This record gives sequence, structure tokens and C-alpha cells, in this order.
Amino acid sequence: MAPGGSACKDVIESHPKTLKYDVATTKTDKSLTRIATGKHIIQSPNGVHELLECPVCSTLMYPPIHQCPNGHTLCSNCKLRVHNCCPTCRLEMGNIRCLALEKVAESLELPCRHQNLGCHDIFPYYSKLKHEQNCQFRPYNCPYAGSECSINGDIPFLVTHLKDDHNVDMHDGCTFNHRYVKSNPHEVENATWMLTVFNCYGRQFCLHFEAFQLGMAPVYISFLRFMGEDDEAKKFSYLLEVGGYGRKLTWQGVPRSIRDSHRKVRDSQDGLVLPRNLALFFSGGDRQELKLRVSGRIWKEQ
Repeated sequence: MAPGGSACKDVIESHPKTLKYDVATTKTDKSLTRIATGKHIIQSPNGVHELLECPVCSTLMYPPIHQCPNGHTLCSNCKLRVHNCCPTCRLEMGNIRCLALEKVAESLELPCRHQNLGCHDIFPYYSKLKHEQNCQFRPYNCPYAGSECSINGDIPFLVTHLKDDHNVDMHDGCTFNHRYVKSNPHEVENATWMLTVFNCYGRQFCLHFEAFQLGMAPVYISFLRFMGEDDEAKKFSYLLEVGGYGRKLTWQGVPRSIRDSHRKVRDSQDGLVLPRNLALFFSGGDRQELKLRVSGRIWKEQ
């Protein structure tokens, strides 16, 4: 037992794990790790990248990196999970920082984890994580808001996924004219949202329409989302129009990127918002059934 160390009462069993690398390793030697230095990537026989992986969660460790009296390292999150007990030697961890390993990490430069999706930039170790959280090549979440869909991927994959798995309507062109019908519009919580995907200017746009409760008032909202990044979305504009009986309500806006969730856009009311009474007026008849026609167009700003 190391000086000053004490055995933990609760034994935490450690099991071998398959390490998940953010950088490639050679097939000839498992200890060879590719480390980027400047504009070049060299191979290091020291397995430094492996040393920086937490033995519990297998993710890269960031300061504070902890070590037990015997020198076994652990990330700060897992230190709490194992109740301050080293999962390797079962000694009490204490509050020892592994300053040497933190210093080594400062000297590393690594490729983005989304390298296979098109990001070929190299980043200092401590900048890599922040970049990956905002990397424009990171996968997009499925924009289908009718269920909690956990699928993610690039745009071509998601377009196919929406068509095949969610039966979403696909339309070519930059103008549209949709009619939404609801037999009992007074049941707002049951007025399910709808989605159509438009192929326009070689890009894809999602048209949403749904009912929700805005405070105590039942309302309908329609808005457009762009399947791509926000800076690209701002190059387009769209117009929504609803009306009847000589009245017309128009909304003009900029489509939001699907990086913003459907709920976020809806709750910010960034679209054509229509109170239920007005929607029923546009529907005509005895106001017992929703028959709303929403038309619109998409154009590219010069």
C-alpha cells in the first residue's frame, strides 16, 4: 500500500474496455498513436493519447485530472462516480492532481472527431472538445418533431430517413399550397403537427404546422426550417399566407436552421401565429371544423 493510502471499503471492479479512439492507430503496433504537431501528423510510440483516456468512461480527460497514491489516473466526473475510490488498485483517491499529464496534454494537437464527415482541421488538445461541440460537420438531429427520434446524420441521410421511416411528403419547387383539416379543432393537444420537405435551389426546407397552447390561448403556428447551417439559412427568405372571405394574414421571415430544435422555434413564435378563433373564421362554415389553407414561397436573397 502506498504511503498515506487507505483501502476503500466498497470494491469497484474494473473490467477491460475496448478503447474508442478519436484518432487513428496503426495496425502493426497497438501502441502507436497518431499525434498532430503543427500541420503534420506524426506517430508517437508513447501511447500518450491512450494515457489520456479515462479508464472508467473511456473518454478523453480534461483538467482537473486526478490520480491515486499509486499514480492511476481518473477524470473528475468518474472520481465522483466511483466514490473517490481508485477502480484500479482500490485505494482512496484523495485530492491529488496529475499535473504532469495535464501538461503533456497541452502539447498535443489532434484531428476533429468528425474527420470522417469532412472536417480536416487540427486542434490543440484543450480546444478540440469545444470545437467538436460546434463543428459544422457534426451530425444533425432528425428534424421530425412528431416523436422523440434519436436518429442523426448528414443531410442526404436524413432526407432519406424522413421519407422512408417517417413517411414525410417530398416536394420539388419553391412554392406551395397546403390545406390542413382537423375535425375537432377544440382538442388542441390532439391537433398533431405536420411536416413537408421541399427541394428548392438544390437545398431542403422543412415546413411545419401545428397547434399548441400559448399560455391559456389555443393557437396554430406554421414556420420553415432549413436543413443546413444557420449562415446558409440566412441566404433565404420565405413567405406564408393564410386567409379567406376577403381577409389575409401574411408572414415573411428567414428559415431557421435545424440546429435549432422544432420546439425552440415554436416556443419563440418565429413563424405565422394564428389564434384558433381566427383560424376557424378563415375555415368558414359553422366553425366546428378546421379547414385552413396555407400557401407560401421560398426565395434566395441576392
